[in-house]
Amino acid sequence: MPSLRTLRHQEIQFGRIFEELTQLRLQDPDRALQVAVKRRRRRQISAPDSRLHILTADHPARRVLRANSDPLAMADREDFLTRLMRVLSADAADGVMATMDVLEELLLLNDLMEQKGLPAFLDEKVMIVSLNRGGLNGTRWELNDPVTGPHPAHCHAWKMDGVKMLLRVADDDESCLQTMQHCAEAIMQANQFKLPFFLEPLPVVRTEAGFAVKKNAESLAQLVGVATALGDSSRNLWLKLPYCENFTRVAQSTTAPILLVGSEGSNTEEFLQEIRSGMSAHHNVRGAMVGRNVLYPKDEDPIDVATSVHEVVHKAQGLEGEFS
Repeated sequence: MPSLRTLRHQEIQFGRIFEELTQLRLQDPDRALQVAVKRRRRRQISAPDSRLHILTADHPARRVLRANSDPLAMADREDFLTRLMRVLSADAADGVMATMDVLEELLLLNDLMEQKGLPAFLDEKVMIVSLNRGGLNGTRWELNDPVTGPHPAHCHAWKMDGVKMLLRVADDDESCLQTMQHCAEAIMQANQFKLPFFLEPLPVVRTEAGFAVKKNAESLAQLVGVATALGDSSRNLWLKLPYCENFTRVAQSTTAPILLVGSEGSNTEEFLQEIRSGMSAHHNVRGAMVGRNVLYPKDEDPIDVATSVHEVVHKAQGLEGEFS
């Protein structure tokens, strides 16, 4: 059986299969749902070692398309999906977090690949739905970020494995309170269906270039305490947090499992070192949920970078100590 793993990105000619994808959307609009409910899923969301490495692919829905020096890198949808398929088919990630449109496209491509005798790259992969992308980059309402995607009930009907929301908080923007309320409501809905909830709480400050994340232990730890108290229960809650200096203090501010976020603009070596340092900071740091650092590395193949992250997360490569 041929494998996407053995092919370099530029050698794959996927033009025909994307034509078939568009035709399938026209002829059988319910096919993605049919594939989703029949998909072979994991018994539990984390790997047997209780760790998790997830690709993020929800950037375009927030009008974020830049990767490296190309302001429209992620606007090339076929290239974007091909990068995701290659990493997933190589088993270099445990799954993917994206908006529903991207997940639907991956489901349809998975079905078409199977028909062609290629691997079913979504079998036993974690699929997480991004719920809120309404806080469009650069808008006046950027921090007013309600659920603009499906609600947890819909995600449950599609047999998705979890849901994710972003919560950015700036002390001088009262619209953040509305976003907190939306997060609390979504957490309660997700708990009804026992859906794991991935919350990304980020303290931000307004700058001339837009909102910047306050990557310091004090600001992050303060917001972690707010995030874990949202909703009716934190029993299904995971946190998605950026690495910073003295990250142990951040990790110690909660008992919830933590996934690390990639750093925009960092090179691959710096990025991997942040993952190593974060993983060794405390026992509840259980993996990474990263996107552009893996999918759009400069002068490197996405599979190679994804494999390196996967090894750090699952094999404790380069960590100072082992934990369970």
